[in-house]
Amino acid sequence: MLLWLESEEAPKCLTLVIEIQPINNTKVLKAVDSGVRVQFLYPEAGKKSVTESHLLLVVEDGYVEQYHILLAKQEGYRVVSFQQWIWKCVKKRFFGMSRSIVHGRLLFQVIQNPDRLAKDRVAEEISWVQWDGDTQRLFFVTSKVRQALCSCGLLADPALHSTLELPLELPRDSFPSMSLLFCTPGSMCVCYSQPVCTNEDMKYTIAFVHRGHYVVVYLAKHFLHLINSRQQDLPCFSLFLSGEDIRLGPSELDSTVLSLSQATLLDPQKGHIYEADLSHSFLLDLLRRSGPDIQRLAALHCLLGHVGPDPDVERQVVEWICESVMPLAAFDQIQEFILASLYRTIHQQSPSLDSMEVLPYSSVFDKKDQPVDLSNIPGVRCGSELLSPPGFRGKARNLQGYWGELRWNIERIKYFEAVPNPRFRTSIIQTEYMSLLAEMNSEDKKPANRLRHIEENAKKVLAMVDTWHLDKKVVPLFHGEDQHQRELIGLMVEKLREHMNRHLPRLGKNKIEKLVLSYVAKLLELVRHMLENMWCKYKLGPQVLSVKQPGGAAEWAVFHVMTRILEATAGLSLPLPPGYHTLLAVLGMRCLPRHTFLQYVDHGLLQLTDPFVSRLLTDLDNSRANEELKFSILKRLPESMEQKICQLWDHPITSACISRTYVRGLLEKQDKTKGGSSLLERDKSSRYPEFLPLTYLAKILSDLESQVLNPFEGQENVDAKFVEETALKQTMIELGFEDT
Repeated sequence: MLLWLESEEAPKCLTLVIEIQPINNTKVLKAVDSGVRVQFLYPEAGKKSVTESHLLLVVEDGYVEQYHILLAKQEGYRVVSFQQWIWKCVKKRFFGMSRSIVHGRLLFQVIQNPDRLAKDRVAEEISWVQWDGDTQRLFFVTSKVRQALCSCGLLADPALHSTLELPLELPRDSFPSMSLLFCTPGSMCVCYSQPVCTNEDMKYTIAFVHRGHYVVVYLAKHFLHLINSRQQDLPCFSLFLSGEDIRLGPSELDSTVLSLSQATLLDPQKGHIYEADLSHSFLLDLLRRSGPDIQRLAALHCLLGHVGPDPDVERQVVEWICESVMPLAAFDQIQEFILASLYRTIHQQSPSLDSMEVLPYSSVFDKKDQPVDLSNIPGVRCGSELLSPPGFRGKARNLQGYWGELRWNIERIKYFEAVPNPRFRTSIIQTEYMSLLAEMNSEDKKPANRLRHIEENAKKVLAMVDTWHLDKKVVPLFHGEDQHQRELIGLMVEKLREHMNRHLPRLGKNKIEKLVLSYVAKLLELVRHMLENMWCKYKLGPQVLSVKQPGGAAEWAVFHVMTRILEATAGLSLPLPPGYHTLLAVLGMRCLPRHTFLQYVDHGLLQLTDPFVSRLLTDLDNSRANEELKFSILKRLPESMEQKICQLWDHPITSACISRTYVRGLLEKQDKTKGGSSLLERDKSSRYPEFLPLTYLAKILSDLESQVLNPFEGQENVDAKFVEETALKQTMIELGFEDT
């Protein structure tokens, strides 16, 4: 077996390669005054026979060498007898090597030509180095050409080596506290800080090679910062804690804490390893506190975007929103709840960088001016700048696994930073909808094909929603026809699909279709979930749909939350579930004074849907007050809807309206059989009700009059002078200036 030992008793640090058999076959690799670290490389996975061992030697003078040691197989040596002794040596002082490396098969190898060991110079002029055993890559900071972080992949075949280079502007003396962090596949960041001094500011820097996860920066008894690398440009999405809020672990950690893989922390002095996680109860407590809005916004996104699908957490967040339903000074909590939850949903289905870069993350980005409350962090000064993009050198195209994903993510970041508006903006939905309405109301050919496609999109989404939580649907939604919302739903599917196909062709059309439908369906489900929470809290039942009785405190609370949901979704141009406006109008009818209700209708806050008006006309009697209300409702309806609704109310006025419509239809039918055209064109300027038979007779006489021959028609030779003199003489006679 090959083993490294460091001699601490000699004047120099000796790095040796000792061959266990034959005895005393020792090769001195390095004898220097400074420290030396050595790391064996893993053999190729699945390779039965190892003919060469690779050894990294890191010298604190500032360079790294790689030794290539040829091996020859020799049978007959016991494995167990040497392994226990070797493991004791390894545990005493070994740099970055796991126990799995000390494998029995290596004990059967002996060195070929120990006097001539081949070596390569891997790096020079380095000031910091770190080895990643999982990916077998060496990370180091060099200033040979320019100050940069480099990553060198050390594989068995040198021809496949590749190097990642990230330009950095490092402060002096940062390397003793510099570390490299790996998150999930395809992500990486570099953290470094200046030495901590008493009564002075602590300064640290995080360079993100690829964004997408949280990074914890912790200084015992001082602060704990949870940096959101997905949105590192805006500090309002990062959580900055100090004082009593920085408790880490079951007990306070006073010593240096090292970050390990898989979200674990190592306390080297106590010898403890902790698994790091976000505390749901603590983040919920931050929401309920009367603290700064910037802390609440960060806590909300931590809960919704990174905790994971926890129904209990989501329920408590909804309760907090309903308790403090009015928007906060710096942000709208309902808008943030919707967008952050949708963002998490797609991330769970497609955790790659691509989908995360094109979907809306927060409503803060749509504001022209960022609120001051989201810029000022008590006790913290922070800023961001765009670094030069990292680059790969060597056989970068052959990268696989982690590094292949990282390279792809880096290229995608360059793309998203170059193209305009890569993130989907929901405001385009309302713009497209207004354009669609203009097309429908124009005299040109109606966009029938597009309307059919939009309706098909809406049907797919609503069919998906109908299959969810069939046993928990206590809120009367998704039952009534609401063509306006159906068109918005279908239009959102269309525009989001176009956006994702434009920027994410790698996902494929089928995957994008599934993500888009799931996204819009989850939006409708979130609204239903908020109402479901209110329904259960106030124990509302089917009787809430009755307009006969005035609403109580429970109905008023639900109406207030629903108007806030309407305001929040309208601000983002998002659709609502079909039936939402009907339910809101019923609650408004029960909770508001009638003149206030009509004002809400006139200002567009409440909509007079078919189901609501039908329920109003059939449930209320014909008392004087109710008649006035019904007439006020009817005159606010469009003509097409008015004719349909009048048949539901047994009243002389509606009977006259029905009779007038029936007579008009008969006369128009008769007119068409005679070859006429538009015989009954209604005079919309008249404010008096029309009498259809009289109108019909007047139209016939007018047509007959137009058919009478003009006595002057056909006469070509007319004495104009004679006509003029005759007219003048007749005028003077009429005025009494001449006798007849």
